[in-house]
Amino acid sequence: MSDEDDRIKSKAARLRRIEHRLYNAPQGVRAIDLARDCGVARRTIYRDLQALEEMGVPVWEDQGRFGIDRAAYLSTVRLNLNETIAIYFAARLLAHHSDEHNPHIVAALDKLAAGLPDHAIAEHIARVADLVRSRPLRADYVVVLETITRAWADQRALRLRYRAPNREAIEREIEPYFVEVSRSGPGAYVIGYDRLRSAIRTFKIERVEWAEALDERFSLPHDFDPYAFLINAWGVMDDTAVDVWLRFSAEAAPRVRESVWHHSQRISEHDDGGCDLYLTIGGIREILPWVLGWGAEVEVLEPAELRAETATHGLRMAALYKLQDTGNGV
Repeated sequence: MSDEDDRIKSKAARLRRIEHRLYNAPQGVRAIDLARDCGVARRTIYRDLQALEEMGVPVWEDQGRFGIDRAAYLSTVRLNLNETIAIYFAARLLAHHSDEHNPHIVAALDKLAAGLPDHAIAEHIARVADLVRSRPLRADYVVVLETITRAWADQRALRLRYRAPNREAIEREIEPYFVEVSRSGPGAYVIGYDRLRSAIRTFKIERVEWAEALDERFSLPHDFDPYAFLINAWGVMDDTAVDVWLRFSAEAAPRVRESVWHHSQRISEHDDGGCDLYLTIGGIREILPWVLGWGAEVEVLEPAELRAETATHGLRMAALYKLQDTGNGV
């Protein structure tokens, strides 16, 4: 490789590094800091910034600091066939997760389909985009989602009006630490420090009536790791850890064995073909609908609270269907 090739390669790597630094610094970076980071002169950084602009990167400058306009930024990703299939799986899950017409999901899938070399996979991803596009558009939700995700990316505090189920709406100020999606059903959540409660709380974004980003910025606590925070959660809620013991029938056991439901799970076998599933999770609120979904194929042995909740639902269902059958003359 010639010296010229080395120079071009070095510049390309430096441009990628600068682009990455700028994108991940919402408050901007000084040219002198970029120069120190890259080991070059400041005038070289100015030329590199100009080169990035000429390549279409939306670089901004404000009082000596440089950054990237995230709303106008377009990234380039190259994928092989197996990576494309992985993205297709993610797109299908995204379609199941989104129960509304989210124009950003549609736009992302359209761009992904247009940029894939494999025509068959691209067509399927385009069909997923059409599926999401066909759903009702709720413009107020899209605005709220945009506001929350931008505040999260820029580490800015939020003021919002939140309506919990069967409660009056209330104004809250939060510092958004993380955005998560539910694995058990449609729904996106923002996890952050709730100034009203002086504690970290989880808010379902679909329940936010309006939101505005404040000028005030915050720093993420050094001891907050969202993945550690959610380690025991069944979905997105991390309440007090509780041990769960479920006994599955021989008919349901094969379906239980074939999946990893939670990282903490242990399974013990029974001579009759059934099995016991042991879990340690953050509270019972989110797992209750999953347990009820197994019907009479599962018995809750522990904790007592989850057993009682399941039994109460069972009695209510029995009373409901008995009433209906009597009314229908069955």
